Amino acid sequence: MADTKIYFASDQHFGAPTPELSFPREQKFVAWLDEIKKDATALFLLGDLFDFWFEYKTVVPKGFVRVLGKLAEIRDSGIPVYFFVGNHDLWMSDYFEKELNIPVYHTTKEFIFNDKHFLIGHGDGLGPGDKGYKRMKKVFTNPFSKWLFRWLHPDLGVKLAQHLSVKNKLISGAEDVRFLGEDNEWLVQYSKRKLETKHYDYFVFGHRHLPMTIKVGENATYINLGDWIGYFTYGVFDGITFELKEYKS
Repeated sequence: MADTKIYFASDQHFGAPTPELSFPREQKFVAWLDEIKKDATALFLLGDLFDFWFEYKTVVPKGFVRVLGKLAEIRDSGIPVYFFVGNHDLWMSDYFEKELNIPVYHTTKEFIFNDKHFLIGHGDGLGPGDKGYKRMKKVFTNPFSKWLFRWLHPDLGVKLAQHLSVKNKLISGAEDVRFLGEDNEWLVQYSKRKLETKHYDYFVFGHRHLPMTIKVGENATYINLGDWIGYFTYGVFDGITFELKEYKS
């Protein structure tokens, strides 16, 4: 695949801690999208684009117009965009697919680019550990729980969820933003275990909010994309190598 430029980004958490404080980060992200659309052959968004997202049957959270509009522009130009739900937007349904023509994935997915094998996902709930969140995720993804929440008026439901999203560390992941050491990084351990049954060249995840590039095998690399809160990092694969870069507008 000649002139390949595949871009990856994760964990923007737009809307947090408040819409007003989030707005400059949204502007920066839109500026980045404007730059990469010049040479991108694909764009992967690996979850937690929003700090909270819930799709009622006829209502979605207001805001994020510039981000959604720019994604629509990129997709309409013919550039494929792929979205993996994170733990903050795991209630996403078909809005992106119907309105933006962007496929949405709720689990990891394999891709092959230029003979390189990728395993891509948000990363939440994978590997050993993270037990508190795993229990909470079962509650959040339970159809009955979603049905109950849908009966809350959006003004109440969204306000409540936004409060929990920022305050609850199991949801926000605020206590995890530090390197735990390679032996304790559960996505590193997950990647190594996957290699026992199948080869991948790259494991690309978000969720940890820390930019990381760690060799997990002789020809295999685990990459965490960082975030757009403190690091403003993104990944780019040029058909030969994968790099983590920092966006400086």
